[in-house]
Amino acid sequence: MKFIDNLLNQITMYRLTVYYLIMLLCVALFLSFFQLVGFSPMALIVSTALIVATGYITNRAIGYFLAVPTNTESFLITTLILTLIITPSEHYVGYPFLVAATGLAIASKFLLTYKNKHIFNPAAIAVVVTSLFFGQSASWWVGTTYLMPFVLVGGLLLVRKIQREDLVFTFLLSALAVTFFFSLMHQSSILTTLTALTLHSSLLFLGFVMLTEPLTTPPTKRLQAIYGAIVGLLFSPNIALGPLVMTPEIALCIGNIFAFVVSPKIRLKLFMQKSIAYGEDTVDYIFSLPQKISFTPGQYLEWTIPHDHTDSRGNRRYFTIASSPTESQMHLGVRFYPDGSSFKKALKSITATTPVLVGSLGGDFVLPDDPKKKLVFLAGGIGITPYRAMIKYLTDANQKRDIVLFYANKTEEEIAYTDVFDEAQKAYGLRTVYTLTDEASIPTSWKGEKGRISGEMIKKYVPDYLDRWYYLSGPHGMVTYYEELLHMLHVPSSHIKKDFFPGFV
Repeated sequence: MKFIDNLLNQITMYRLTVYYLIMLLCVALFLSFFQLVGFSPMALIVSTALIVATGYITNRAIGYFLAVPTNTESFLITTLILTLIITPSEHYVGYPFLVAATGLAIASKFLLTYKNKHIFNPAAIAVVVTSLFFGQSASWWVGTTYLMPFVLVGGLLLVRKIQREDLVFTFLLSALAVTFFFSLMHQSSILTTLTALTLHSSLLFLGFVMLTEPLTTPPTKRLQAIYGAIVGLLFSPNIALGPLVMTPEIALCIGNIFAFVVSPKIRLKLFMQKSIAYGEDTVDYIFSLPQKISFTPGQYLEWTIPHDHTDSRGNRRYFTIASSPTESQMHLGVRFYPDGSSFKKALKSITATTPVLVGSLGGDFVLPDDPKKKLVFLAGGIGITPYRAMIKYLTDANQKRDIVLFYANKTEEEIAYTDVFDEAQKAYGLRTVYTLTDEASIPTSWKGEKGRISGEMIKKYVPDYLDRWYYLSGPHGMVTYYEELLHMLHVPSSHIKKDFFPGFV
């Protein structure tokens, strides 16, 4: 899994989704030459080109008239999904439907919003509207036997990347339970039902691709589990709400309504006030806030910087909010690397007039509800950002918690936010253990620890280490190292909480 995770960390979730969908279309095109899907190669090529072109034109036109930035990956994902769920047309008489569905999907991204937050999955709501008013709908042709292995393998990689295993599992479990229930009621064969559900239906594609779309997904794992259960329970066509018979797209749209109600509505345009450098590669960006926003320390936002010549990692990233809700500014801590992405290069060159878009608040990496729980924070490099938010919040809110913070950096110059930690030490006794890993550059005046955070170091500063809960934050490889280290110390997995932090590259 380490190899797979390292590979996935080189690409954003959005770009991975684009490649995954293109792969499915290429496989379908290959199969169409052998008549293994229900349309010709030319029908697939023409329909794909028509849908993508319509999406591009609609996206650019609406963005221009509304004077809002557009996102290439976003429209491309939506159009590719539509291509995979609407049967390619063999005749020009079917083209108006393809154009109408695509136009509705792209328009929904701009028009069916509240405080700039999407309400519905664009492809799903477009199919629902066309079925109600145009009499045509999606066939979900991607759910076929020959495509299923590719849907499954690529889907598992995508879910692994975006850490939505619980959401997909809950959806699949609920859908299977309801399907089996109706199968027993109708005295149908369980094996036949299971085969139809997994090999000849939209179940896997809906769960892996459309259900997990970040902009219409609730912010926490608990809410995501409920969301998945709702869509799964409504997935069966045996369920009807009055005259409305359930379809995959209707089930998803109903789930979207739940997700919208329980999710924060944050979409802001921020401008940088100043930046503070720590060493050569770490920068704390400080943005002015046009309005007060509500979030829990430790949560993250999606940050978008439109720029030319985006690389395979796109123009969007998820970063933890480094500031506390008690502050009037927003902090963003970032580490830059020599082979950094085009996004990081664009971020490094922003000025006070560069608009930065933020939204899609989420995350469960937050302080426990019980203030009596004794905590250990393990941070590597810029993984310190969620702890800065939590510790600053506790200081400002005059809350006292028993916390030991271990903070590893290569050099002394890279240590960030010491003012916040010093203030917390005076306010409620925060204990901070600094360690430097580049021993060749450690000054003789250094009074902290040397080397990587180790089991011996933890035992030295935390005698009651088995009684504590551990929070891990940093690059993926470092978090994995911390987790293995704690397991060697016999710390139970239930006492370990890891940060989902995909914004390093």
